[in-house]
Amino acid sequence: MKTAHTEDSVAHNHEILHAHDHSANKKALLAGFLLITGFMVIEIIGGLLSHSLALLSDAGHMLSDSISLGLSLIALIVGSQVPADNNKTFGYRRFEILTALFNGILLLIISVWIIYEAILRLRHPVEVAGSGMLIVAFAGLVVNLAVARILMHGETEENLNVKSAFVHVLGDLFGSVGAIAAALLIGFFGWEIADPIASVVVSLIIVRSGWQVTRASINILMESRPDNLNVEEIRSRIMEVDGIRGIHDLHVWTITSGFLSLSCHLTVDKRADRDEMLRKVERVLESYNLGHSTIQIEGTDFSDCHTDCAGGKQQTHA
Repeated sequence: MKTAHTEDSVAHNHEILHAHDHSANKKALLAGFLLITGFMVIEIIGGLLSHSLALLSDAGHMLSDSISLGLSLIALIVGSQVPADNNKTFGYRRFEILTALFNGILLLIISVWIIYEAILRLRHPVEVAGSGMLIVAFAGLVVNLAVARILMHGETEENLNVKSAFVHVLGDLFGSVGAIAAALLIGFFGWEIADPIASVVVSLIIVRSGWQVTRASINILMESRPDNLNVEEIRSRIMEVDGIRGIHDLHVWTITSGFLSLSCHLTVDKRADRDEMLRKVERVLESYNLGHSTIQIEGTDFSDCHTDCAGGKQQTHA
């Protein structure tokens, strides 16, 4: 039996490749946090003075953004700088995923609360100062566009933590657009009902994004198969390597954003060159960005091969 651990060298390469990205993510999150937090105070005051639920709902999203960006920044710092130890052998990489999960749930809660408040406003309309609402909403649009642009310099696709913060800001962006539209309708036509309707529309859009982030976070924490990988395809590619007779206990999961992992047992011919076989399998895994792999190699007569002796079937798990 031979076991190969490629995680040390690959993890080191992973850190080198993403050092610049981590720095860009931190700078983007810090700048976004300062801008969002500063304008949130202005928007709350504007919403209270104008009696606009659309502005207050947008300020609520900005509050969640401020919390989201702050936690995301802390998560990046902790996840990348606090070293692993004998207690937490992977370090605090999953802290980023926990933060993303919190952000997703926060988006859902705030959206549901705003929809509830909007329904109350539909039943009992409140007079809204359209001109003041328009000024604050337009300023909010400018700030949100600036923050969204800043965050786009980070890993908004690869890093779930940064993506969750970006989704929060997009929600605010939609909220500002909705508030501007409602303010124009109120100013030109006196349609007070436009304010709660805009809040509902924006909240429904944000619910969808919040659910996507929450679902992705839960899948990672449950060690589910990454959505972009086909386990059966990986199994078939590994089985194409000369000398491999079987594969079982195959597991593929995500440790944190952009850091995928695989473990498996391989049954091989007795006379196979196991070192060369490992190199070939590792090349297969590299094509799937599987940066952390643990491969156990067993001979065909290995007593604990985990096969179904009656049916001769090999087990594969993902």
